[in-house]
Amino acid sequence: MSDDEWDPLRHPGHYFSRIARGLSRVGDARLRGLGLATAQLPILTALKDGAQLSQKQLAHWAKVEQPTMAQMLSRMERDGLIRRTPDPNDRRSSLISLTKTALERLPAGRAVLRQGNADMTQGLTSEEVNTLVELLRRVLANIEVMEP
Repeated sequence: MSDDEWDPLRHPGHYFSRIARGLSRVGDARLRGLGLATAQLPILTALKDGAQLSQKQLAHWAKVEQPTMAQMLSRMERDGLIRRTPDPNDRRSSLISLTKTALERLPAGRAVLRQGNADMTQGLTSEEVNTLVELLRRVLANIEVMEP
């Protein structure tokens, strides 16, 4: 196929992009009633078991820039989802952990996400879902190698 005939609908990148945006919209709508958002999921996941991490560590974990993480943490703090405590090893930094409120909301949030995954893979067999997940893991590994 020449560049003149290039059709984005025949390439997976088009679908990955649309799926990611669609999942964010649907997830945000479903999580809104719990006071949660899909953008917060990496933070909630990283801290779910009582971990205390710095903003820098969370930004690295979530693969976002520091200013983006700072804004998200400020909103989460305002909404009572995280707390900051001074880092005993670095006076310029604080450690972030989840509040009791966030921990109480996590089970319901997980249920929303489980239902979203079930809805998204409706019509696929368990074997097809397993194959899809394995293929997506391989694509993600390729993407991570490509990242600067």
